[in-house]
Amino acid sequence: MKIRIITDSASDLAGGSLQGVTVLPMNIHFGTEEFLDGVDLSHYEFYEKLIECDTLPATSQVPPFAFTEAFAAAQAAGETVIVITISSRLSGTYQSASIAAQEYDDVYLIDSETVCVGQRILVEYAVRLMQRGMDAKTIVEALEREKKKVCLVALLDTLEYLRRGGRISKTKGIVGEMLAIKPVIGIKNGEVVMLGNARGSKNGNNLLNQQIAAAGGIDFSMPYALGYTGLDDTLLQKYIRDNAHIWQEHTKTLPIGTVGGTIGTHAGPGAIAVAFFRNTAT
Repeated sequence: MKIRIITDSASDLAGGSLQGVTVLPMNIHFGTEEFLDGVDLSHYEFYEKLIECDTLPATSQVPPFAFTEAFAAAQAAGETVIVITISSRLSGTYQSASIAAQEYDDVYLIDSETVCVGQRILVEYAVRLMQRGMDAKTIVEALEREKKKVCLVALLDTLEYLRRGGRISKTKGIVGEMLAIKPVIGIKNGEVVMLGNARGSKNGNNLLNQQIAAAGGIDFSMPYALGYTGLDDTLLQKYIRDNAHIWQEHTKTLPIGTVGGTIGTHAGPGAIAVAFFRNTAT
């Protein structure tokens, strides 16, 4: 039986970018304006609005009816469905999928326990297994096993958006900006956690690399990805140049994409993210 992979736009995958994958948009609210992530609001447009607005936008989960429509279309096409959602601790999207799945038999649900480029590489891994001809049950078993090895670490360029979102105090945010503090965040047990703080961009890059090394390094035989927030990838390209030793022996090209509103709202412009499967051989 054919397989259809369904994910949400928190994966930062554009609809139609991967064959056999359907991307359902989350909702982004700027005041009274509501947009479908990646449909009528691109990542570039999101950051234009984010920079200009005085209050932070809000994101909301993919509703159950969107999954119901996608499941019905897959059933009509004779496809078994594998759903890979944003971490259930960050959004109610997994719950929406669970509600919709109650009416269908050939639907498997995966809580990715991650987000953005971390979720993206899990979807890419599922596509890789699907292209190898594996059946849905075998793919799901592999995803549940391998998702525990997915690592996502990110270096933020500013504390402003964490402060505006109430995730750190106003005083801490102001002092941190004065001292050029660059926080490194990650995902642990499906939640965003602070991994450390560094003073200045160079130390921030070093701390990011330390976190990659502490995770066991990158398994280059598996999908991996880099992402950035904001209107351009200047800081990410500098990071890549300054740390060429990490990549140059393994690949000539790097998969780079933009990070959307789910994380971008709190990270703000200028953040860089690295997602990879932990190298358990080291």
